[in-house]
Amino acid sequence: MRGLRSARMARAALVAVVLVGLGVPTAPAGAVRPGWAVAVVDQVSRRVLVLRSSEEPTAHRHPDRLPVVWSWSADRAPDLADLAPARTWSMPDEAKSRTRAGRRHLLTTASGGLAAVVDTATGGAYWATDTGRAANPHSVELLPDGNVAVAASTGGWVRLYTASQGPRSTGYAEYRLPGAHGVHWDGRTGLLWAVGDDLLTALRVGGTPAVPVLTVVRSVALPESGGHDLAPVLAAPGRFWVSTATHLWQYDPAGGRFTRVRLGGEAAERDLKSVGDEPGTGRLLTAAPDHAGACSWCTSVLTLHRPGGVRVLPGTQVYKARWWPSWGDTR
Repeated sequence: MRGLRSARMARAALVAVVLVGLGVPTAPAGAVRPGWAVAVVDQVSRRVLVLRSSEEPTAHRHPDRLPVVWSWSADRAPDLADLAPARTWSMPDEAKSRTRAGRRHLLTTASGGLAAVVDTATGGAYWATDTGRAANPHSVELLPDGNVAVAASTGGWVRLYTASQGPRSTGYAEYRLPGAHGVHWDGRTGLLWAVGDDLLTALRVGGTPAVPVLTVVRSVALPESGGHDLAPVLAAPGRFWVSTATHLWQYDPAGGRFTRVRLGGEAAERDLKSVGDEPGTGRLLTAAPDHAGACSWCTSVLTLHRPGGVRVLPGTQVYKARWWPSWGDTR
């Protein structure tokens, strides 16, 4: 165990993100103040856990003292009983915070087939559906009109569900994208972006909320295969974080190019399930399998970069970790 912990710490110590030329501000360790919380998707407890600020990334290592300030599970949601969460909520794999009409929502999916948008104030579902276990949904996005986009890796599609029409609306427009893993709405351009095995694609949403239409605006080849996470670079609006099987990239739509982001070594860049920067500090948060337990795609270690550090979450099997705005923040 000591050897494993030493290896984790060594990996964190090697991390030195070269972000200066990519528009991400740097912050010395002494300048970091308590910031955003962190949402993790734990496949052991089948919960989304929101943890306190990662100001002290190596703290809270006792398994009974995880700093959970809010949590949610479909297993404990009576209003989702009709969607058979015992089956559809297996292996949860996404958690995002989005605000619409002044209300904060959790956006979540599970490999078992469930996709849901949950009002964090009430715990009730704004919308939810069973996409089918064969689809393997991996990411979800909430659009301004109330509709919901879902990316499914095994299904090989991006669907825009007509969630604005009701909490169980199942109508959708579909775009075929092999290995679809990530989806993000860019409010600046009004485009829905999605990443698959080999392509990053921008979709225009047309039609009406009740009958939406998806049209391809741009589709670019990834610099290498295995596209997985897609997230906005908050410190450089308009750019995107894109993780592939072995590296991390930033994509600049204006310049039409990918730039590799180096994390201090190949091991630190491989198989990233999630990535994102914290506003104000520029700290990068990543989650990648640590290959220390039965779950080969999960981790119990969250890694911070610039300044570096790790947070160990004993007893968890985390798939993704994302910055979560403070409860008073409307972003």
